[in-house]
Amino acid sequence: MFCTKCGSKTANNDLFCALCGKATGPGLAPPAPAPILSRPMDRNKLGGVCAGLARYFDMDVTLMRILWLAAIFVSGGLAIPVYIVAWILMPRDWPYPPPATRRIVEC
Repeated sequence: MFCTKCGSKTANNDLFCALCGKATGPGLAPPAPAPILSRPMDRNKLGGVCAGLARYFDMDVTLMRILWLAAIFVSGGLAIPVYIVAWILMPRDWPYPPPATRRIVEC
């Protein structure tokens, strides 16, 4: 049997690949859910577009923000309308958790 991720040879009774750690047994690892492109309201700085794109592409939020800034300067400002369109079109995460500072006290 061969690992589908790295291509190394594994034994038939191995549960994981010895080189890359991917589950190799039948039915052991359920498929990962498909990432959803939406704006998380708990990690946003401006509109949540960078946080949503970073989650979708499985990368760091700070790196995504730096890439957007670079795109703004490289494109001469054309990335700003693209950001605004993404802000309008990307749905919010619902329900999102309330801020930690807000507490409801019943008397």
